[in-house]
Amino acid sequence: MTGSIDESHRPDRQSWVESANGHLDFPIQNLPLGIFSPPLGPPRPGVAVGEMILDLAWIAGLLPAAVAANVGNPTLNGLLALPKADRGALRRRLSDLLWDEQHRAEIEPALYPAADCTMHLPASIGDYTDFYVGIHHATNVGALFRPDNPLLPNYKYVPIGYHGRASSVRVSGQPVVRPNGQRKSPDQETPSFGPTRRLDYELELGVWIAGSNPLGQPVGITDATDRFAGLSLLNDWSARDLQAWEYQPLGPFLAKNFHTSVSPWVITAEALEPFRIAQPPRPAGDPPPLPYLWDDQDQALGAFNLTLEVALSTQRMRAANLPPHRLSRGPATNMYWTIAQLITHHTSNGCDLHAGDLLGTGTISAPTRDGFGSLFEITRGGDQPVLLPGDETRTFLEDGDEVIMTARAEAEGHVPIGFGSCRAVLLPAPELS
Repeated sequence: MTGSIDESHRPDRQSWVESANGHLDFPIQNLPLGIFSPPLGPPRPGVAVGEMILDLAWIAGLLPAAVAANVGNPTLNGLLALPKADRGALRRRLSDLLWDEQHRAEIEPALYPAADCTMHLPASIGDYTDFYVGIHHATNVGALFRPDNPLLPNYKYVPIGYHGRASSVRVSGQPVVRPNGQRKSPDQETPSFGPTRRLDYELELGVWIAGSNPLGQPVGITDATDRFAGLSLLNDWSARDLQAWEYQPLGPFLAKNFHTSVSPWVITAEALEPFRIAQPPRPAGDPPPLPYLWDDQDQALGAFNLTLEVALSTQRMRAANLPPHRLSRGPATNMYWTIAQLITHHTSNGCDLHAGDLLGTGTISAPTRDGFGSLFEITRGGDQPVLLPGDETRTFLEDGDEVIMTARAEAEGHVPIGFGSCRAVLLPAPELS
């Protein structure tokens, strides 16, 4: 089941933290969770409010008991393991503390300027799974290889996914090193080894898991929303030439596992409640989901009104003080499956998901070029370069490029909230010994 809209979502609620009022990403109606280090301090849980970060460990005595027992840890895993009711109680308590002026004296010492802090991964990620729910991305990519039949027969029945590498997930801002690997172009008789020549980004949402289910006990579709802790932005960096050579017969490997970037703040399921919308109906002729993946309420409220953007800043653009160039912009409703369906399918065979596990939605693309979620699509496999400010062009990413992803949730009658950014600069490949 979904949550509810309460006083913490009220559009007229203001904070005594002045920078929160009117903030594009982190007004008091958001209150995302993350792990930060204050100057000279160890990592700890915090909440973004305007341009400040609230130290939860500092105010533990003012929080519900179940929450207070988990705010001294260097990850959010303990908080994400709490029942949905406790996570909701934390949000309401934080909202009251940051709204009511009478709490200012006891809360203000626990606030740090975000610019002075270091962000870390929100959780210790036990497992990471990447899905393939962006139907326009799947169609666009498939059309380049199979023009007459872009989607394979299972796509509209099964939420396709594969298991990624949790150890190489990194927080936004950490640079990406261009990977080496085997690649083989069609005109080569044998493969060569060296830096990827076709490095790409993939615009995704990261889904954080709450709670745990024992091995062998699936999560039904009506319970799956309770296992949804929140969202971040996710960039599943991809070496297209390595992938083309290695992916058959078992799928992605070294082309994907070298680096995955996530934004540092978990936009909680509770904060996203006002932005729930109906899952778009399937096109005429598409098969309905199998019964274990169908729930009327999930279809009515299982999607989110989010707008996703990707921008690129090259080394030359930054030297010339040029702003990042927007490559694409589109809605998150281009997901063919809901988050609840992903969680249910993932556990349908008895697989256990645990608090702090991470799911990637897969690349989210729009039907048109201005909303494509990867360079591979925008440039049609490298055949149609993108023109950038300063007369630069790109087919794939070059060393020194910075990819910047952002997202914004909007709904009539509610204060918009943002995700912050997911960004990283590309560094050259290491020299081969």
